[in-house]
Amino acid sequence: MKGEPGRSYKGPIARHQISNARRTMASGFASKAKKVAAWGFTTVVTATVVLITVTVGWRPVLGAKSRPLTDRKIERTPERMARGKYLVEGVGGCFDCHSQLPDQKPEAGVAPVFEKKGSGRIVINQGDLVIAAPNLTPDPETGSGTWSDDQFARAIREGIGHDGRTLFPMMPYEDFRHLSDEDLASIVVYIRSLEPVHHELPKPKIPFPLSRLINNAPQPVKEPVVHETTDRVAHGRYLATIGGCANCHTPKDKSGRPIPGMEFAGGNYFDEFKVATANITPDASGIGYYDEALFIKAIRTGHVGARGLRVPMPWWVFRNMNDEDLKSIFAFLRTVKPVHHRVDNSEAAGKCKQCNGYHGSGSENGAL
Repeated sequence: MKGEPGRSYKGPIARHQISNARRTMASGFASKAKKVAAWGFTTVVTATVVLITVTVGWRPVLGAKSRPLTDRKIERTPERMARGKYLVEGVGGCFDCHSQLPDQKPEAGVAPVFEKKGSGRIVINQGDLVIAAPNLTPDPETGSGTWSDDQFARAIREGIGHDGRTLFPMMPYEDFRHLSDEDLASIVVYIRSLEPVHHELPKPKIPFPLSRLINNAPQPVKEPVVHETTDRVAHGRYLATIGGCANCHTPKDKSGRPIPGMEFAGGNYFDEFKVATANITPDASGIGYYDEALFIKAIRTGHVGARGLRVPMPWWVFRNMNDEDLKSIFAFLRTVKPVHHRVDNSEAAGKCKQCNGYHGSGSENGAL
């Protein structure tokens, strides 16, 4: 170590000075290291916060949004009973999942036969994933006998079960969110009138991280929802939304989000049934050749000419709707943007550059 020119520092004094210098340098380095570490930690936390926010959001961590239950009682009237039956057994399609279905091989154009309506059944049983549509009948032990009216209403429209858990989004509460207050009340009134059925079902089993990701789906309905039926197209849009038409007939990207510009253009593939949903836009590749009468006949009979409609298209549910409502849905579908997208389940399946799916006639479609 050097000090004044020509003089060396040795001995205890020099070693003491060197030791002090080293401690000073070490202290300075430690201080800087702490600052760097703190900055690095802050950066990591910030990056994590941003990543969660722009990808899955905070609900998987914090839990689903939900509102407190109320003690409201829904008045039972003959009008609500009739309207509720019409909605539940028609456009709502509630018994399509919430009834027992004996083993049946699905056949095109043949309606399945359900038993013990409202009593629920297991709809998914695949290892770590077990989902049952619950027993809605007022059985006090295995059904809804102890549920309040608002527990029913919150589950149907907002996706929070009577016990506070997030309902698996196979329950279409994201569509039912648009139910008017009066239609919701009517559904609750009718379901309350069902005969009790003792039918015990397993509790849901949802693996991580899916069990957390579904917390993004529920949304509280805090404002009144009113629906006017005077405008045919608007009424048709309302019914098509409740019936989940866009949910099935709009292709999804790899993240499960609807592909922009492909609304109602079909191509969603159901591997279990080896079928893709149809293009129901008014394009020539869709249902542009349909008229009102053909549309109604297809829904009523499950056939377009000699060709049977295939599962999972629930025509056997929608056939319970009256002509005026079916005409309204058709009127609405005529207003959606035509999308040229060939989907033909009778043809060989191929990769589709337009929806990035794999379906009949898919290879005939170009990119968007």
